[in-house]
Amino acid sequence: MSMAERLFGTDGVRGKAGTYPLDATTIRRLGAALVRVLDSSAARLLIGRDTRESSPWIERELAHGARTADAQILSAGILPTPAIAFLTRSMGFDAGLMISASHNPFDDNGIKVFSGAGAKYGEATERQIEALVADRTWSVPEGQATAVESADYVQSYLEHARIALPEPGRLVGSRLGVDCANGAMTGHAPRLFQDLGFDVTTIAASPDGRNINRGCGSTHPEMLASEVQAHGLRLGVAFDGDGDRAIFVDHLGRIVDGDAVLLMCARQMKAEGRLKGNAVVATVMSNVGLEIALRESGIELVRCVVGDKYVMEELIARNLVLGGEQSGHIIFADQMYTGDGLITALNVLRTMAETGRELADHADELQRFPQVLVNVKVQRRAKLEEIPGIADAMNRVEERLGHQGRLLVRYSGTEPLLRIMLEGRDESAIQLWANEIADEVRKHLA
Repeated sequence: MSMAERLFGTDGVRGKAGTYPLDATTIRRLGAALVRVLDSSAARLLIGRDTRESSPWIERELAHGARTADAQILSAGILPTPAIAFLTRSMGFDAGLMISASHNPFDDNGIKVFSGAGAKYGEATERQIEALVADRTWSVPEGQATAVESADYVQSYLEHARIALPEPGRLVGSRLGVDCANGAMTGHAPRLFQDLGFDVTTIAASPDGRNINRGCGSTHPEMLASEVQAHGLRLGVAFDGDGDRAIFVDHLGRIVDGDAVLLMCARQMKAEGRLKGNAVVATVMSNVGLEIALRESGIELVRCVVGDKYVMEELIARNLVLGGEQSGHIIFADQMYTGDGLITALNVLRTMAETGRELADHADELQRFPQVLVNVKVQRRAKLEEIPGIADAMNRVEERLGHQGRLLVRYSGTEPLLRIMLEGRDESAIQLWANEIADEVRKHLA
């Protein structure tokens, strides 16, 4: 199977609902192929979905395919992605399926697949499923895709999430703004915050099948920021469509992203003796300011490629418990094997409660370093370390940066470009250094 035919991207199968790979035929084959790969007689699958208008019919088609391979299917209804991951494991299902396209517009959709351990499958299993879907020596029996038997597991998930903040302590009665993105956290997150004793102002919590993520949620936190400032709220949290990420707004109306959350939670977890290995996993996109601030606290930053499943793989490989992305995907692996916006919010509140400091105070402790990006068109791709001129220029820049900056040079995955990214204290200096490398690249590869 070629790269172009791969079904799984960095976060499951994605596409326009109703067109390949999210047409009824492929969805049915995917459901049946998953069960075949599980190689378990009478496999039990749990399925959940977000609020998109296409999610119910995709659920039925997926279940139909799985049933033809002798699986038993139960629907948990509209729940966030992390809830399906948790329930798959805690309720003893063989696999879990979440129908969502996360922060994308309503006409997109997707299918995320979780193992019985509650973690996203690695690439090896994904390739197995893809190969079976592409294998035309078998077919899915035709028939009507009927409704899926449902079960209410909401309370089990909320009780598990609550472990992150059993009691709000000195924060009790605080006024919180909660943006549900008209998605899967609607109803669930506000309910838990209210049960904990917070005064909750909820926005974007009236899903109609088409308004998920529209001008709201973690990718559009401006509306929440306005609400926080207008009503003098203590902080705001914006979830994405499937609830696996959270972006925050402090009481001043400023956006607080995943880098700042990683820093404040890492320090608090270390203080509580909960930060296994004294290390945090982040992707190549996290600002070098996070790396330096963590180092000053005696915490190592381990980097991986972009994608929360790669963060999780690194956490498991190194036996660590905290990792995440700037976008707000934060994984607290001692509680959940995938990003969970609700658990992230509860850990932020826990840090505030334990330290007695506002979110704004914690966010201000992350000094973001200037970043420059230079793209160079290339005629060919070569190993940069094997071209002396380019290698020498990169080495000179890294020596100048020392431990106070970062150089990342990589080829684009989709265009004939080499991307040169530099972070450092002095923007004019790093711009010059990026251009030095770019000039050498042009000499040899343009």
